[in-house]
This record gives sequence, C-alpha cells and structure tokens, in this order.
Amino acid sequence: MIGLIQRVSQASVVVDGETTGAIEQGILLLLGVQKEDSREKADKLLGKILNYRIFPDDEGRMNRSLLDCGYSLLVVSQFTLAADTAKGTRPGFSTAASPALAEELYDYFTGQAARQVTVGTGRFGADMKVSLLNDGPVTFWLEV
Repeated sequence: MIGLIQRVSQASVVVDGETTGAIEQGILLLLGVQKEDSREKADKLLGKILNYRIFPDDEGRMNRSLLDCGYSLLVVSQFTLAADTAKGTRPGFSTAASPALAEELYDYFTGQAARQVTVGTGRFGADMKVSLLNDGPVTFWLEV
C-alpha cells in the first residue's frame, strides 16, 4: 500500500461539479493499493500517517503529528501510484490491485481513519479534480 501525503493548508475534491470532500489544515493522502495489500497493511499505513510528525512545533520543527494537532485528512484513491515505471515510457499496472480489492481496502482505510480524525474523501474510480494548497511544500511517499 502506498501513500503520498502532502501537508496542506486546505484541499478539496470535486466530482462532476460536486465537492465530495474538503478539509482545512491537515494532510491530503493519495492512496495507491497494490495486489498484495490487506487490511493489516492498511492499518499499518494509517497508523504511520496519523502519527507522522510533519507539522511544526512551537520552535518551527516538524515534530507534531496529525493526531497531535487535531487536523483533518482528505483521502483520494490514486491507482497510478502502483504503476511500474522501470521500463520504457508507458506505465504498467500489473502490480495494482483489482478494482474490487482496491475499493474494499479504500473503504476500509477511510472508515478506520474516520474513527480517529475528521476525514474527507474523493469518490473511488471517478474522474476527480483535486485542489490543494501545499504547506511548505511538505510531501512524503510512504509505503508498507
């Protein structure tokens, strides 16, 4: 499971002209699901994201987590993160999870996250327009 996280001042997702999710300060997560992923991996990635210290403390050091700050999480499914880009100029998706598995794990992930923080979401499988104001910029690639 792959998570590309960005510290944001605000972020939103629009599908067919409708805002499906929006947050103020927090983390925008682009979530990629691979064939071998499971609920256990989802739990591990979620724990890492919620506790990853990317927000400034009183001295300006990245020393506080999403949980420490009480900020929000916006989760957007992003199957292209699972692309194999090692050869050629066209990505391959043989390592990406099937749509059924990816959606099941996406729903599980967002449900588990919502038990701990305020969560906004995109719409799985939809053509989404994602807007964000990256704070920093601070962006990390997390993989479990």
